[in-house]
Amino acid sequence: MLKKILILLVVSGLLAWTAAASTLRVADAAITTAIKQQMPVDRLESFPAGYGKLFCFTRIVGAKKATHVTHVWYYRDDELARVDLPVGSADWRTYSSKRFLPQWAGPWRVVILDEDGRQLATVPFVLE
Repeated sequence: MLKKILILLVVSGLLAWTAAASTLRVADAAITTAIKQQMPVDRLESFPAGYGKLFCFTRIVGAKKATHVTHVWYYRDDELARVDLPVGSADWRTYSSKRFLPQWAGPWRVVILDEDGRQLATVPFVLE
């Protein structure tokens, strides 16, 4: 009987954990030239290659507990930066930034991952 109760508790815990993890989602994401009052000042898909520094703004909703997301910055298919960002509530805004060299013209993307490495969103942009 005790064994059955333990199994039931473990299964219930796993189901609750899976439900909590699956509710985390990206409500908004943008590449921007600046962040003001925790919001992006613009939302552009292409930037001059010599611009210098850009931000990836992300609004995460659905967190049931303190967690984190990761911004992975890719130039073409090469990972150039990985930034872990805390998520402290059910509606949380956060951002990371990346400096760029003028010779890094071409396609870029930021992949947003949950704490288990599952992809939540991708934000593509181009440096021209």
